[in-house]
Amino acid sequence: MDPFLVIWGVTALVLAAVLMPKWLRVAQREHYIPGWTARIARGWYRTKPLSWWPIAAAILVVLPVSFVISAVFEWVAVVYIAPVVAALVATVSPWGLRIRGTSSKFAWTDRVKRLAVIWFVLWLGVVAVLIVVLQMLSAALIVALGPLAMSSEAAFVALMLCAAIVNNAALVVAVILAPTLTDLALVIAKPLESLLSHKWLVAAQKKIKQVRPTVVAITGSYGKTSTKGYVTHLLQAQYSVVPSPASFNNLLGLSRAVNDKLTPGTEVFVAEMGVYQPGEIRELAKSFPPDIAAITVIGEAHLERMRNRETIFQAKAEITEKARIVVLPIDDPMLADLAALCAKLGKEVVTVSAQGAPADVSIDPVAGTLTSKGETVPVVIPGVGHAVNIAVAAGIAFALNVPVASYAPRLSNLPGASHRAEIAQAPSGAAIVDDTYNSNPVGAHRALEGAAALAAERGGPLVVVTPGMIELGSVQAERNRAFAEAIAQAGGTLCAVGYTNRAALRQGNPEALWFRHRTEAMTEALKRAGATGVILVENDLPDHYA
Repeated sequence: MDPFLVIWGVTALVLAAVLMPKWLRVAQREHYIPGWTARIARGWYRTKPLSWWPIAAAILVVLPVSFVISAVFEWVAVVYIAPVVAALVATVSPWGLRIRGTSSKFAWTDRVKRLAVIWFVLWLGVVAVLIVVLQMLSAALIVALGPLAMSSEAAFVALMLCAAIVNNAALVVAVILAPTLTDLALVIAKPLESLLSHKWLVAAQKKIKQVRPTVVAITGSYGKTSTKGYVTHLLQAQYSVVPSPASFNNLLGLSRAVNDKLTPGTEVFVAEMGVYQPGEIRELAKSFPPDIAAITVIGEAHLERMRNRETIFQAKAEITEKARIVVLPIDDPMLADLAALCAKLGKEVVTVSAQGAPADVSIDPVAGTLTSKGETVPVVIPGVGHAVNIAVAAGIAFALNVPVASYAPRLSNLPGASHRAEIAQAPSGAAIVDDTYNSNPVGAHRALEGAAALAAERGGPLVVVTPGMIELGSVQAERNRAFAEAIAQAGGTLCAVGYTNRAALRQGNPEALWFRHRTEAMTEALKRAGATGVILVENDLPDHYA
């Protein structure tokens, strides 16, 4: 057997052992959505130019130098070793992306194991094809350009150098294609995963029919989890309520929530429904038909996946199709129009307002009151919270005929959601506003306003630690620049984290400090905040982002 192929075969196995967990971890963190693994890789190369150096070193240094050494010193072994060294060097690209995460560890689940098998088969196929194709291309270069290169020794050497690089670059090219290979594996695995998860869906649907709770479905660009917590809190004044846990907001997550959490006697099941692309909520609503459907806000979260706000609206509006009752904030013209359409379709519509407008439930954030069914009661809106979330929750209580008097006492102690504008105190005395969950433009500015007001109240400095916002498509740079400008206008110090939005944040706030990791930024923020300051931690990107 050709020792060349044996060495390359063993190297391909070693490379697979390194690359597979690295890119499958990224796929896992991106919810196994095809296309997003390669997108993350492109993000590293675009925002952090040094990410390229291992690949550049492999192609421009290792392979050419090995050719020169083998030609000058007639060391044949170099011909076998060079492609291996080049490929191993390339595996550390993008430079800085860890194989094992720190903030997000790789979970070797059954799904990942199935995906790994598909990935490995594809990997071997790609490596084999690249070896054959690039060797053929190398030979074709020599045949096509050889006669021309014979006229000059320098030209001949250059041709042979190029041919050698092409001939030996198969493993390096395979390394470059690993993220795309992962996305292809996700596409292939998707039908299998749907088939395997179907039994859990069937079991959940059966349980829903047995327990027969009122199903409340909530979606929105943001505020879903907070609103779900408020709904649960308010309805418990009159009903036995089970909410879907954490952010279990896809088909498999809701199936698991029903199977694990729903018990006989449950009167209301509150389901958070998330969406990454049009059609997903329609599928969720078909699988778990809601009696009551609510939308919190139509914003720019996941704009990169959805392309525009109209598509986001259409995707969110799918939640109303199967519902008998819909709860909609009419402060947004899009949702006001949807409310009118639902009324025409014969649905019961509960309108809510977070700006004091006439509605079935209306919150006046200035007066700090909630009005419904002719009753006005005080409501405490958290300093960095969103009145619309409370309004929607009260609207759902309205739909379920919970008297205002029953839930009014609960409005003063609404539960907070983890990492959503949570306020804690550092040992130094500084107040830390933790708003690290899925930042979005409206939420970020609202959190900044609240943090600035809190800093003024405490008489201390304001410091903002943020990597910026992501998944905003073509407006991402603009939104991050605007947020950085707003921090400066509020008199705050910006501690920017990471490479992903570094350029945009610095453009908006030239005085911004920059840190590679959040821990470094927090150390500086605590120094600057002192005992009376406020630190707003806005967003926290997982470590597979640059």
